[in-house]
Amino acid sequence: MNKDLRRAIIAGNWKMNKTPSEAAKLIEELKAAMPEPDCEVVVCVPAIDIPAVAEAIKGSDIRLGAQNVHFEASGAFTGEISASMLAEMGVEYVIVGHSERRQYFGETNETVNLRAKAAINAGLTPIICVGETLEQREQGITDDLVSMQTKIAFNGIEKEDAINCVIAYEPVWAIGTGKTATAEQANEVCQLIRDTIGVLYDDETADGISIQYGGSMNAKNCAELLAMEDIDGGLIGGASLKAPDFSVIIEAASK
Repeated sequence: MNKDLRRAIIAGNWKMNKTPSEAAKLIEELKAAMPEPDCEVVVCVPAIDIPAVAEAIKGSDIRLGAQNVHFEASGAFTGEISASMLAEMGVEYVIVGHSERRQYFGETNETVNLRAKAAINAGLTPIICVGETLEQREQGITDDLVSMQTKIAFNGIEKEDAINCVIAYEPVWAIGTGKTATAEQANEVCQLIRDTIGVLYDDETADGISIQYGGSMNAKNCAELLAMEDIDGGLIGGASLKAPDFSVIIEAASK
């Protein structure tokens, strides 16, 4: 992390876990366990939990995030939620293009770009996910693939909006598998992403944009990962569902 240049952000991705009552209980546990943070703390919760969590986080340092957003403002898109709907519920952040959305729900680089723009236009901060599979890493195309994903995701996004976005590097092979990229491997790809932003915009934007690591960061490995120059936080899966573990990560990012 380099807090002199950019903000550190720890975002929990609860995925499809917790009913509204369970969500409120977890927030209370987190508020009791977490230190006073010197970083941004976000919980990205299932859509059904948003009202309960919005109420539970009042008066705390926790920000509210969603896990997906549609790119149209309204229309015949059964089951989808628009950016303006999220904003009215108090949502500030939204995950865009998570690998699970790409794998199971047909997300493409182009729809990721459209969703990111919709989020920005509604005043939300998109957490834009990029990353490679194990097969792609073994083929030696990580750099080309992640650079391409980043370029397409930011297509048509102006500099003043881009610098306020968040990028999450999530090596797909290290999500929910128990595997984790080494700190050096993770930082190398985050640096590549930053360099790509520099090419798309300029050094100021590259230096100012926050890039998270999203590959099974947990209480045991967070300090080493967050010590890397180009890792500005984490998009946390399983560990965000355990208040003590999530608090350890927040503490590491607050140093």
